[in-house]
Formats: sequence, C-alpha cells, structure tokens
Amino acid sequence: MNGAVFALAVNAGMALLFAASFAVIALSYRAQRSALWFCAGYAVGALTPVSELLVRFSDVPDPFVVTSYATFLASLLLMTAGLQSFHGQRRAWGVIGALFLLGMALRAAIWGGARNTIAYELVFQVPFAIAALLAALTAFRVGRKKPLYLILSSSYGLIALHFATKPFFAVAFGSGRTAQEYSTSTYALFSQACTGILMVGTGLLLLLLVVQKAVAQSQLDAETDPLSDIANRRGFDRQAQQAFARADRLGRPLSAVMFDLDHFKAINDTHGHDVGDQVIAAFAGLLQRAAPQSAIVARIGGEEFAMLLERTTAESACLSAQAIRVAIADLATGGLPPVTVSGGVAERREGDSLADLMRRADRASYRAKEEGRNRICTARDVIEPALGQNVVTLNVRRA
Repeated sequence: MNGAVFALAVNAGMALLFAASFAVIALSYRAQRSALWFCAGYAVGALTPVSELLVRFSDVPDPFVVTSYATFLASLLLMTAGLQSFHGQRRAWGVIGALFLLGMALRAAIWGGARNTIAYELVFQVPFAIAALLAALTAFRVGRKKPLYLILSSSYGLIALHFATKPFFAVAFGSGRTAQEYSTSTYALFSQACTGILMVGTGLLLLLLVVQKAVAQSQLDAETDPLSDIANRRGFDRQAQQAFARADRLGRPLSAVMFDLDHFKAINDTHGHDVGDQVIAAFAGLLQRAAPQSAIVARIGGEEFAMLLERTTAESACLSAQAIRVAIADLATGGLPPVTVSGGVAERREGDSLADLMRRADRASYRAKEEGRNRICTARDVIEPALGQNVVTLNVRRA
C-alpha cells in the first residue's frame, strides 16, 4: 500500500468517525437534531476517498470519478446547510443547489481534458474553493464574532485557500495523466494529507460547538422549571450569585422581591390541580412580561416566586413589584379564578450575602401575608414614602 492509498483510507475512516460522533450527539439530545446535517456532510464526504480508491482498483473507473467529485462538493455545501440549521436559520437551498450544479457542469466541461494544466486544474478546484468560502462566510455570520466561530470561519477560509492553490501544485508535481494514476502520485499524497488535516481540524471545531451547545442546553433544562418555563431554584441561585457578585464588586444597588400567591391551596382544593398549574404558569408569564428585561425571575417552590433586580433600589423594586401585584387581577379575564399575590422587597446591604438578602425579602413577604395579603412589604431601615395602595414598610434592625 503506497502513501496516497493509505491517506485515502485514513481520510475515509476519519470522516466516518466524525459522522458517527455527530449522529450520537444528535440522537442523544433532541435539541441537537441539527447536528445530523454535519453527520450527513461527513458521511457523504467519506464516499470521496472511497470513490478515489475504487477509481484505482476498478476496471470501470468513470462512475467513481463522478461520485468522487460530486460527494466532496456536496459534503462541503452540507456544512453551510448544517451551520444555518444549527442556528435555526432558513437553509439557503437555492444558493447551495446552484453551486452544486455549477460545479458538476464545470467538471463535465473538462471531462477528458488535458490534466496538469492550470486551466484544467483551476476549473476542477474552484467549485471546492467557493463551497468552502461559503461555509466560512456562513460561520462568520451566524457566529456573531464569537471566538470559536471566528476560528471555524478562518479554518474554512484556509480550506478555500488550499483549493485555490492546489492547481499550481498539481502542475508543479503532476497529478497523473489519468484519474487512475492520480492515486499513486506524489501530488495525491500531498493533496489527501493536507485536505484530511484541514477537514479533521474543522470537524473538531464543529464537534466542539455541538458539544458546547448540548452542555448548555442540558444546563438550561436542569435549571428550568418545566411547569412555569422560568428558572427553578437551582437556576436562580446560579444567576443570582453572579448578579450579586457584580453588584458587590461595582458597588451598585441590588434588590430582591419574593412573591407568594395568596390562598393557593384553596385554588387547588376548589378548582383542581390542573387549574392550579395554569395559575402558576400564568403568573410566571406575567412575571416575564412585567419584570424589567434584566431581571432574574424564578419559581423557587410551590407558589413562591423570586425576582432579582440589578442596579435597582428598594424603592424602584417596590414599584415593579406593585405593578405586578396590580396586574395579576387581569389573569382572571383569561378564565382563571381570581388570585392575588403578596410580596416582600429587600435591598442589598453592605456585608450581606445572597442568602441574607433573600431571607429579608422572604420575611417581608411573610409580613405581607400577616398584614392581610394582596400587598407588598419592604424590609428597610428607613421608612419610605407611600408607594401606592396596599404598600407597607417593614423595619428590620441591622444585624
């Protein structure tokens, strides 16, 4: 077995290995089904070196000359479709199909032409270069200048450059007088080795992106309450700790609000747990709509919800909480039973931990319950002016 044949065999094996890796991830994580496009790209690409080997050992090489060219061009174009699908974008089938047909037309135009000439080799390689350049541009556009996508875009750009310069190497070293002689040429060893290295590099980058997204999705699933579709306690704690650290480092105000739906057990007992679940989901939706965009909202258990507001004093947080308390009455217009909410507000103090802040907000919420429900209480050291109907202040002595 000469070096070129060995390189072809290795490239086929590596392509199949990548295809299998993408397939396993796509089938293991439902949200990663778009990785099947990358699987298809490498699976189709594996047919290229296999076809090259069959060209050499077959008595009828012409069909395999066609499949070698077609499968490699298709595999590069499938990378563009995969990147678009991976980011939920519409796949540019018109552009992809046109480039594939153009490439096949150019290959047909030079069929039987004189090899080892600049004209022949340029026409042969240019469709590959364009397909790789399209993938590079797609990676750059969908990645929004994220470092890993910039590296991926550069990798595809290097592949495009590789195919743009290959004609000159083919003329200098000779690619064989026929397709069958190609597999035994020095140029074939160089070509397959370089192409294999580049495709492995891009494959690893794509695999890293897919794994990274799968891990992020798994974390999101683990930190999301399935009923309310907002963060659960675990998700809230992680995000809140980050926000608390920022506020502590920058000396910015940070306020927490604890909400507790009033008489929620009675809703479950009277209307059933299905209706209770609808109330939970509806209030979570209200929180997402009414809370400031930067707020961290979560269902932390049962009928209890939390909201953390960065760069927000207790006064402003109380106004936001009051607006939510008033807006909850609108939920009854959607066929749900009337429901009210009590809430407690606390602002971060020097020396506070996140647990201290949430504990004071929780105590203020309990005080709101004791004061008659359907109100917002603040845990503050200074009495604030009235913030609207049913707003009271809870004085908490500093520790």
